[in-house]
Amino acid sequence: MLFNSIHFVFFFPIVVCAYFAMPFRFRWILLLAASYYFYMCWQVNYLLLIIVSTLIDYVAGLLMGRTEDRKRRRLYLLLSLCTNLGLLFSFKYFNFFNETLRGFLDFYGVPYHIPALKVLLPVGISFYTFQTLSYTIDVYRGVREPERHLGYFAVYVAFFPQLVAGPIERSTNLLPQFFKKHGIDRDRIRSGLLLMGCGFFKKVVIADRLAAYVDAIYEHPDAYHGLPVLLAFYFFAIQVYCDFSGYSDIAIGAARVMGYDLMTNFRRPHFSKDMRDVWTRWHISLSTWMRDYLYIPLGGNRVAPWRRHVNLFTVFLLSGLWHGANWTYVAWGGLHGVFLVAGNLTRAARRRITDRIFPGRAAILHTWLQVLIVFHLWTFATIFFRANMIGDVFVLLSTACQDFSLWDPKVFGPMNPVELGVGLACVALLHGVELVQELTTRPLEERFVRLPVAARWAFYYLLIFSILVLGNFQENEFVYFQF
Repeated sequence: MLFNSIHFVFFFPIVVCAYFAMPFRFRWILLLAASYYFYMCWQVNYLLLIIVSTLIDYVAGLLMGRTEDRKRRRLYLLLSLCTNLGLLFSFKYFNFFNETLRGFLDFYGVPYHIPALKVLLPVGISFYTFQTLSYTIDVYRGVREPERHLGYFAVYVAFFPQLVAGPIERSTNLLPQFFKKHGIDRDRIRSGLLLMGCGFFKKVVIADRLAAYVDAIYEHPDAYHGLPVLLAFYFFAIQVYCDFSGYSDIAIGAARVMGYDLMTNFRRPHFSKDMRDVWTRWHISLSTWMRDYLYIPLGGNRVAPWRRHVNLFTVFLLSGLWHGANWTYVAWGGLHGVFLVAGNLTRAARRRITDRIFPGRAAILHTWLQVLIVFHLWTFATIFFRANMIGDVFVLLSTACQDFSLWDPKVFGPMNPVELGVGLACVALLHGVELVQELTTRPLEERFVRLPVAARWAFYYLLIFSILVLGNFQENEFVYFQF
């Protein structure tokens, strides 16, 4: 079920009303049934994968909690790791590695007859796999006690607002919330619905509008030249942000309406000052997961500098592979690894140079120059993220430089001037609001609730009107659903 569908428009209010109407002790049953139904709307059969992961990790957690023997605990952890990563590999990565090996052996004339698996990629498998793995790893480390209530644990794994595309929650944050009785809180409901509205605006008004332009360019990389291709690069960088952060806003808002707090997943990444800053603002739930469960176990910052750089690059290669079974994602992750390693190696030298060039008050100019440079590095990397294959990247970079002029009659590409103008105006509005948030210390929501009631309701109606009039309601999937 898509958030941006008529189905969800009816599903969500029914679930919320039933949730607050029924006794607390039965609410987990409703949430579990709603979450399983939510997922079954895509593929009924693949619900079995979630159930298998849930049962394996529930049992592994209980077994680890019953023994202090380190070897046995490690054995139960391996059971969880092998099951979850095995399912993830089989459905998401087997064909990728199988075809890569086939191509390599064919080059040397070695026959290879292992066929590809004819399976569909289960929606959200990377997200719920990492979420449930974090639980078993935390139990193994002694960070938390094993959960004994199978129902609550099953809800944690499959909680419908964030099941398909995150945020990737930790059991230490989300699981305890299911044991708390949440009453009707008007402030939380208002805040949650407002956040959902902002998420829908990002998705259906901005992301889906820009997607029409971006798809036309990337699906036919040699059909356009010059300015239209360059615009597609910028548009996708904005599209993927609005699409994914829009999903996160809707997920966090929906959970907040029912009384649950999900972690922040985005914090204005287009205002990052260096590439390290990007990953404290973009897909925060994944970057912190990679830090806590991969980078730190590899040695973190406790090892020699050269080893630290190797670990950092390795983590980002795997982060790229997590996004998809395609060399374009591996290249995207590797590119970010290069950016971060290069930034670490040159940080001291850059600081000395900038202190001389931008002394005193001129430092603010340096800050905005950093933001501009980082945004362009990010945009360049997203070309690999969106391209269908590595070869398309070089075609697009080549065509972007051909027949380039500041005005190209084909600049509107697949969009009419009005559509393009509306898209650009909405992008400017969004970044204007985020700029205010970036420059102020007080959260914008705090200022909003202090406005007169008439002003707030005028904004609500304007937001709804904008979504209904300007939105694209073709029920386009969210970009991160494919991961």
